[in-house]
Amino acid sequence: MRTLTMKPSSRHQRGLVLVLALVVLAAMSLAAVGLMRGVLGSNRVAGNLAYQQAAVQAADVGAETAIAWLEQLTAETVPGTTADAPAMNANRQYANLEKAKGATYNYVATRSDPGPNQTWEGFWQVLANAGQVNTLPVDATGNQVSFVIHRLCAFPGEPKNAVCETAPAQATPTTSGMRDGDKVDALGQTYYRITVRVQGPRNATSFIQVMAAI
Repeated sequence: MRTLTMKPSSRHQRGLVLVLALVVLAAMSLAAVGLMRGVLGSNRVAGNLAYQQAAVQAADVGAETAIAWLEQLTAETVPGTTADAPAMNANRQYANLEKAKGATYNYVATRSDPGPNQTWEGFWQVLANAGQVNTLPVDATGNQVSFVIHRLCAFPGEPKNAVCETAPAQATPTTSGMRDGDKVDALGQTYYRITVRVQGPRNATSFIQVMAAI
């Protein structure tokens, strides 16, 4: 008795190889798409981080500009009441200042904060409408920097009467007419809040706040 052995036809083998090749090609295509998405996502994240870093650096410029001006403002003096009298502090920081009236920057001598359920973006529009926002020229990277300066006081006027937030006063020793160990408490520095808004080239908005005791 002879046994017949059936060999698969070459056409059937070619069809099986074609199916396997298509499966492998599909898998490679999916892997390539996934890799491309991963690369694009990484580039997008890196780009966003770069823009955020640029926004922070731009905000630093706004804060430093405001602090430098505050230091100059609080150091301003006016002539004494008589020719022999020493110069006195101008104390212009005790009241609101407006660029429209000759000030270098707009300045608010009292504190104000966003209302309940109000975002800082919404509150910023209120400040802008009130003429309290200072806007710097657009920088080289396309960031638009604006800032607002609030003196952290409940009322205008001298800090001792305006209910201001102040840095801890340093006690200074004195010897004129006082016993050893007696001290006089000096008035602490007043806190100012500088809020900086950065509008990026991709329309991303960032807010940064800085507290300065001057």
